[in-house]
Amino acid sequence: MHYSSESATPASASLTRTALAPLVLIVSLFFLWGMANNLNDILIKQFKKAFELSDLQAGLVQSAFYLGYFVFAIPAAMFMRRYSYKAAVVLGLLLYAAGAFLFYPAAQVHTYWLFLLALFVIASGLAFLETTANPLVTVLGPAEGAARRLNLAQAFNPLGSITGILVGQHFILSGVEHTPQELAAMAPAAREAFFATESLAVQTPYLIIGAVVLLWALLIGLTRFPATRAGGDGARAGGFGQLRRNGRFVFAVIAQFFYVGAQVGIWSYLIRYLQDGVPGTPEKTAADFLTLSLVLFMAGRFIGTALLRFLAPARLLGVFALLNLLLCAVAVALPGWIGLYALVASSLFMSVMFPTIFALGLDGLDDDARKLGASLIVMAIIGGAALTAVMGAVSDHAGIHWALAVPAIGFAVILGFALHAARNRVAPLPSTRGA
Repeated sequence: MHYSSESATPASASLTRTALAPLVLIVSLFFLWGMANNLNDILIKQFKKAFELSDLQAGLVQSAFYLGYFVFAIPAAMFMRRYSYKAAVVLGLLLYAAGAFLFYPAAQVHTYWLFLLALFVIASGLAFLETTANPLVTVLGPAEGAARRLNLAQAFNPLGSITGILVGQHFILSGVEHTPQELAAMAPAAREAFFATESLAVQTPYLIIGAVVLLWALLIGLTRFPATRAGGDGARAGGFGQLRRNGRFVFAVIAQFFYVGAQVGIWSYLIRYLQDGVPGTPEKTAADFLTLSLVLFMAGRFIGTALLRFLAPARLLGVFALLNLLLCAVAVALPGWIGLYALVASSLFMSVMFPTIFALGLDGLDDDARKLGASLIVMAIIGGAALTAVMGAVSDHAGIHWALAVPAIGFAVILGFALHAARNRVAPLPSTRGA
């Protein structure tokens, strides 16, 4: 994806000498928010067990989380422009840590809505981090190396995602599962003790995460950053007007909404899909397939980047969207092991979708419109809340395998965007670079 370099320093050599430590600290943020995002997939399974939730109710984990992104994306961009990149990053980390620490009282009182509030606070912090870290990486060094630095930083995101799943698998999921009949046969005190124990399992991991994030906020606060500027006011009426009239950009926002919804929905319900299609599968075994999905997602980042040397971004996006549409259809038609492998394989082809949609949507925009446009595309992450809730409702009424029709529709929308972008090419700005 593209972000314009806006360094205020007179010489790139000066930036090079002073930017290494800040760059390492900022690149690590991609790992931290990847971990938070994919721990949610474990939490859905854990809270469903600890609070006896329906699929729709459990899916509120993602709804609360991505609502935080939606609400705070533009305020984060405004804060960054008003103060600085560094101030926005520190505030984002403080919010992230505060949300993680809220897991302690939520578990103590065994209250689901308090967990949802904690997740909203975490996501509000991540909105600051994602809105700020991407452009900041591009200005921490010479302009000619911006794309390489951003690609390196993005590689740490799936590493964080995999770590989040492993933390959840080994330190949150207990492996103790009871059927509804077994729970009904328990004495009330034993049943409540089981629910409380499952709820308390999230306390220690999130306290540790909160402490690490707080330490990172302190390190960044004490580190001297090169003089950089976050740019001028990108929220001018002219910028809004240009975006509103740009059909490709509007379609990109819609496509990103459906992409994030499809990705989050597939990962959120993958464990549930396997345990429903193959009864008796232990939750920790099912979580192994979620880890495999994320490994394929990370591999797809590198494979997709290599393929972009030979294929136009819109064409690659269209091919991958079509493949995932077919894989979701297989998951709907053939629940069980075949459907599971289809869902796992879909992660490989999802890997390039977010940055490619992002880059195609911003092509041809001027600097002010691009800054505002980036914030609006981040707001489209609310698709993760909306489509996951829809999948939960479909699952409750028709079965989990039918819920996979929802991401199939999402990939159909992405295919439509890819075809539109391929037919309506724009001349890229001189510094534009697809990721």
